[in-house]
Amino acid sequence: MINEPIYHSNLGKCFCGDSIELIPALEDDSIDLAITSPPFALQRQKEYGNKPQDEYIDWLSRFAKILLPKLKNTGSFVLDLGGAYQKGIPVRSLYNYKILVRFCEELGYYLAEEFFWHNPSKLPSPIEWVNKRKIRVKDSVNTVWWFSKTPNPKADVRNVLVPYSDRMVKLIENSEKYYTPKERPSGHDISVGFGKDNGGAIPTNLLQIANSESNSRYLALCKLLGVKAHPARFPSKLPEFFIKMLTDPGDVVLDFFAGSNTTGAVAEELKRQWIAFEENLEYIAASISRFVQDKNDVKEMYVKIINGEKIGFIQK
Repeated sequence: MINEPIYHSNLGKCFCGDSIELIPALEDDSIDLAITSPPFALQRQKEYGNKPQDEYIDWLSRFAKILLPKLKNTGSFVLDLGGAYQKGIPVRSLYNYKILVRFCEELGYYLAEEFFWHNPSKLPSPIEWVNKRKIRVKDSVNTVWWFSKTPNPKADVRNVLVPYSDRMVKLIENSEKYYTPKERPSGHDISVGFGKDNGGAIPTNLLQIANSESNSRYLALCKLLGVKAHPARFPSKLPEFFIKMLTDPGDVVLDFFAGSNTTGAVAEELKRQWIAFEENLEYIAASISRFVQDKNDVKEMYVKIINGEKIGFIQK
């Protein structure tokens, strides 16, 4: 059994503890989507905790193994992983690709599709190879693996359509002027239906989302509380994309490295049920600011959580 949540909202619950102990307490076949961004396998030790590269694959595989039976047969597991260099040399680590192979070939996951998150606002790193010696370019792309329990997870791309290009808009308005239905040299058969307005274009698996948050309510309230914000937050648009595409309202979304609980806040906005696991109580206490509007209420709840109290129902 999972202990009482630190706080809960209309749709979700946030628990404090080690996910390796909390995940087994979930019901089997109960999770529609697990989405998380764990501490990466970086060379430098971060304040939020991260395993060295030689231990990382085994460490993360433990979580993935116990998560699999908790997913519904239509469920998905989306994993955001940043790249890294090997220690002391300008050569990339393969850890994130080894995780992909381990999960699929040994643990029984399917790779539904690979995504790449491009963060144009990411700072140049590592300094030694990019800034000082200038022998490598800026690394601004994370790998995002979309795993599934079965070959046919729930998904609907119509929920994440993107605006048409100006050219496509013109084509839809007057398709006869801009193209002639016929088979192209590539072998694609472009029919008269190509000019149909479907409400938007199908997105690509390259997600361009800037992670440049600087004036959010979360950061403002962390400053008000005099506490340091979680240093490795992912932007809300990243979980938003996958929650929209892979779940329906009322479905259950899990983040088992919740950090500042971005996933829970997004799931709440999208009318999904959510479960958040995080072992750092200070991060949990500060994440209240994602659900509570009044600054005084946030301060009061933060102090209560830090002092070991549980917060009852909170209404966003």
